Amino acid sequence: MPPSPIAPKAWSVLIVSTLAFTTCFMVWMMFGVIGIPIRKALGLNATEFGLLTAMPVLSGSLVRVPLGIWTDKYGGRIVMAVLLAITVPAIWLLAYATAFWHFLVIGLVLGLAGGSFSVGTPYVARWFPRERQGMAMGVFGAGNSGAAVNKFVAPALMVAFGWTIVPEVYAAIMLGTLIVFWLGSASDPRHLVPSNTKFADQLRALKDPRVLKYCQYYSIVFGGYVALSLWMVQYYVGEYGLDIRIAALLAACFSLPGGVLRAIGGLLSDRHGAHKVTWWVMWLSWVCLFLLSYPQTDFTVLTVDGPKSFHIGLNVYGFTALLFLLGIAFAFGKASVFKYISDDYPHNIGAISGIVGLAGGLGGFVLPILFGALMDLTGVRSSAFMLMYGVVWVSLVWMYWTEVRKTDLLGSTPLTPKEVSV
Repeated sequence: MPPSPIAPKAWSVLIVSTLAFTTCFMVWMMFGVIGIPIRKALGLNATEFGLLTAMPVLSGSLVRVPLGIWTDKYGGRIVMAVLLAITVPAIWLLAYATAFWHFLVIGLVLGLAGGSFSVGTPYVARWFPRERQGMAMGVFGAGNSGAAVNKFVAPALMVAFGWTIVPEVYAAIMLGTLIVFWLGSASDPRHLVPSNTKFADQLRALKDPRVLKYCQYYSIVFGGYVALSLWMVQYYVGEYGLDIRIAALLAACFSLPGGVLRAIGGLLSDRHGAHKVTWWVMWLSWVCLFLLSYPQTDFTVLTVDGPKSFHIGLNVYGFTALLFLLGIAFAFGKASVFKYISDDYPHNIGAISGIVGLAGGLGGFVLPILFGALMDLTGVRSSAFMLMYGVVWVSLVWMYWTEVRKTDLLGSTPLTPKEVSV
């Protein structure tokens, strides 16, 4: 059967929506870079720094469900435009904050930019036929690369003019993005879903075990991506003693593939199915995180020739290579989880994607705080990867018993060996 035709306007909607999401993600991840001089100026410990970077993630996560519902009801064009407009003054005011609570409060407002994902996902998906929705959502999701753009732009501005110039420039970029989005986007009344559904009604979807499972998957492939994007610049500075510009460049080796390659993950999910892609994503993540978890270790062994000392630990090159592979895995996983949603809930993409996006965003909020708490408690920086390794292990076990063995609560038939293999 020939593929369904795609309306020319669909490509314009996809392009400007992806641009808007890229800008929003760049703003959402801003504290991952400018938080370092703020931490020094305010004398914050690791836990407080984790809280600072996580505040925008919290608000951006909590608004995802209502934004998804409003997108279903009112359309993605108007909801996205209003969201972009609200964030502009908050971004600008950040340059004039002086106290820790100022940054936390403003961070909550500018964090609304993170909710743009739950607007754009159903918005762009409905412009494409079902067999191409994985590709469309993958291309849109590549806006995650805004995290890498932030790591290129913010350090350069900070070195030249100081950190306060960053939010002023970002506010101007957001305003320009709003104008471009409005001119290039469109509305189609056929895409609206008449509904009187309330937030509490949508949360009832959590009774569906598939939704809970997708929430858990997304908490690691997206939540872990967000958390590490916020955490890695200061990790490189502290662990390897690098200059902030070099640290940001190396951290982008994780953020960039973790965003851009999401489109490829969408294509693979369209072709091979969401389960196969997600299954191998989790295994690759598990291996990478196991290796990243090992701390820098010096030990002495008594040999027949006397004591000999050894050192085990990743150098900056091996560490960055593993991060790069992890970024690729997370990129594919973010796309495959939303392919599950478009397959299982074609008439309720906005609300379900909002719930799953909420879970992923909350993972991105909680993990940086836990990273800081673990480092304050143990003094071991790689404890962040130890924590994420455990979360991935939960995903693998859950997927094995509910999909590979097909003994989940839905009572589905078992997969054949051919279906399980890639």
